[in-house]
Amino acid sequence: MYLLLLGPAHPYRGGIAASTEQLARVLQQIGHQVEICTFRLQYPSLLFPGKSQFSESPAPKDLTVCRGVNSVNPINWMIQGRRIKQKQYDRIIVRYWTPFLAPALGAVCRYAKGRGMPTVTALVDNLIPHERHFLDNALTRCFVRSVDYFVAMSHQVQKEIGGFCPDKPVRYSPHPVYDVYGAKMSREAAAKRLNIDPLYRWALFFGLVRPYKGLDWLLEAWAIFKRSGAAAGKKLLVAGEFYEKVEKYQNQIAQLGLEEDVVLLNRFIPDNEVSACFSLSDVVVQPYKSATQSGITQIAYHFETPMIVTDVGGLSEIVPDGKVGYVVAPNPQSVAESLSRFYADYPSDRFVHGIREEKLRFSWEALAQAVIG
Repeated sequence: MYLLLLGPAHPYRGGIAASTEQLARVLQQIGHQVEICTFRLQYPSLLFPGKSQFSESPAPKDLTVCRGVNSVNPINWMIQGRRIKQKQYDRIIVRYWTPFLAPALGAVCRYAKGRGMPTVTALVDNLIPHERHFLDNALTRCFVRSVDYFVAMSHQVQKEIGGFCPDKPVRYSPHPVYDVYGAKMSREAAAKRLNIDPLYRWALFFGLVRPYKGLDWLLEAWAIFKRSGAAAGKKLLVAGEFYEKVEKYQNQIAQLGLEEDVVLLNRFIPDNEVSACFSLSDVVVQPYKSATQSGITQIAYHFETPMIVTDVGGLSEIVPDGKVGYVVAPNPQSVAESLSRFYADYPSDRFVHGIREEKLRFSWEALAQAVIG
């Protein structure tokens, strides 16, 4: 088929852009002709909480990527939709993860479809955002009306889609393993790459820091862990750009007496450092307050790093408790107890064996088949 992937890709950075590109590669490998249409403007600078939306990596040479959609310009939506319609794609596969982009993506798809082809498939990371706004439902309805078929990457999202449009088909296909960040490194090489002391055992909090991800809970948990005496020789690495004021967490670290226990890498982690973060770490901790699925778990699967996640959203679907890590109640005390339990067992190969077995069900080929029906 002649396919269009509509969503973030180079020059934009981040997990959704990386996964859009990887999905395009897999679709090409199984014989389809694929083009990607990404944004000319994704988020206006005034609304973007980070330092930059753009990747410093070179453009992929094996993909056809054009920048077209302006997220805030309705005239652009019509122009881009009609341009897409003229190309006569067999299917449009559109990434959806935030209501902010619902008007633009929905309008482009409606203009592209007209009264006939192409079929629009939505690959949905999140339907309902973690940080809610009173306009979310109205904006989401604006988008879902333009879609013929949905693919949800968690059962929670699948259920939410059914609540918005019960008459449209929805298929579940979990997020594949992120295998685009290179091979695992030795702990010594990883520590040298990050300029971090390899003599300590490290737990990892990875990714953009936003309120729903629960870093404040993890810091409280680490203080409990430390008071128990089990944290000797261990430290916490927080690697990711802060999308809220870093001073809030620095103050919490000081109040809890964790200045020597926590290292903050307050910046976007480029692709060539992701391997170092996961290779250095014994365990990845995701103390989320809400969630659907998570790309962080799929990076951990790739690097065969055990996980501690809270039992919210679809995380327990992806992380079988006791097999690849622990699923715990969403509160600091439970997170602290799981850290103690993990390190009391450490080093243990059972989680690595479980990860190697479990990650076989998270394939890009399965997702590719789901989006083309």
